[in-house]
Amino acid sequence: MNVIRSEKIESTEDDSNLAAVSEVEAGIRDFVRNDVAYLRRPGTPASTETALEPNGEATVNNVNSLIQRVAGTSLAEIENLISELESLRDLLHAEGQRVQREISGYAQLSQAAMKSTRMIADNVTQWKRAADGLRNS
Repeated sequence: MNVIRSEKIESTEDDSNLAAVSEVEAGIRDFVRNDVAYLRRPGTPASTETALEPNGEATVNNVNSLIQRVAGTSLAEIENLISELESLRDLLHAEGQRVQREISGYAQLSQAAMKSTRMIADNVTQWKRAADGLRNS
């Protein structure tokens, strides 16, 4: 169920990203069209130092705001990704420590089992010798 919800969230984010990118591209196209149309007018100075028309200035501001919105969204996504990766790193670190403790516990248990087995085998060997000595006498 979480996978379905995650896929819906990802597709919603992808759709909003595509919409934002399309909006920026449309704004840039409009800006370029207005700029080209402005430069093609007769009597328009070719210098870039001239003041922009109010319409051109509004277009520039609009394009800037579009770029800031897209950049803001991207930065927010990057920050979310960084925070998720940091959480995952912490989780993996904690799990690594837990696994090391488990392995250490199993190693100690294995050593204790080996010692117990050795003691039992030694005792059985001594009992066998004692039983053999009693039979031979």
